[in-house]
Amino acid sequence: MNRMRCRHCTEQAAINMRQHKLALCETHFVKWVQEQTRRSIEKYRMFGPDDRVLVAVSGGKDSLALWHILWSLGCQADGVYIDLGIDGDIGYSDQSRQCIEGFLQAFRLDAKLHIIGMRDTYGESLPEVARRTRRGRAKPCSTCGLIKRHEMNRLACEFGYTVLATGHNVDDEVAVLWGNTLHWQADYLARQSPVLPADRPGFVRKAKPLCRLYEREMAAYALISGIDYIYDECPFSAGATSLYYKEIFNEMERHSPGTKLKFYLDFLRAKKNGLFPPGQEEELEPCRECGQPTIANGMCAFCRLWEKRILPD
Repeated sequence: MNRMRCRHCTEQAAINMRQHKLALCETHFVKWVQEQTRRSIEKYRMFGPDDRVLVAVSGGKDSLALWHILWSLGCQADGVYIDLGIDGDIGYSDQSRQCIEGFLQAFRLDAKLHIIGMRDTYGESLPEVARRTRRGRAKPCSTCGLIKRHEMNRLACEFGYTVLATGHNVDDEVAVLWGNTLHWQADYLARQSPVLPADRPGFVRKAKPLCRLYEREMAAYALISGIDYIYDECPFSAGATSLYYKEIFNEMERHSPGTKLKFYLDFLRAKKNGLFPPGQEEELEPCRECGQPTIANGMCAFCRLWEKRILPD
């Protein structure tokens, strides 16, 4: 049986990317991923050499691979981890933190890791908040997203970072895009982008440097680069709609390689051509508790989570 060879050398190919009609050995694959990431950063003007970049790390393959790639590209990025207290002692959150700390030691990155523990800072973990609030009981993932968005933006602002980078890959972006399209969420469609500018006081720029790379490619990058990450899914993710959407697109991808990337890039082109014009910007005001911008009257949704009396959404 003929073994597939790398397109750039005579070595055996480590990965065959059917969507790109490209087979590469380990060395050239790692370089290819880094180059694709660099191109995305430049194409979408995510950040430049003068920006201070903060990477949102979870202990998973995508965020740790992103941190590794940025340093390989010469970007001295720091990391932030939100310890949500999932599964208590030596549970999911603790294992995630250990993977992040092990990553820093293994690759000897001269980077800062900012860690915020929800229980230590606010007196409750995510599971405790979810059990206590109507919002959390209905949608723990929604509460989790709210907490992480608020805290990552807060820490980035407090420590003077100009960009918050996340490890969203094209599988993640397609799942969100499909959900918003199914329900014609025009405002969300207008805002979905590889980069969100800091167009309001109190917000930092958000960037997704891996937005054109597949989840499978990021798993291969982590494996080849020797990145030890947490393999388990978050306990709260079971039954999540986004996972169902990913399964649908995985099936389409098997029949037609490149479907995910084409769907996402065609959306970005359509958006650039004015198909989803931005709506009227809502008036924002500082939250009376934390000071972050909010459309709510007086108090943002994050701060309302910690009230003794839970207000309706």
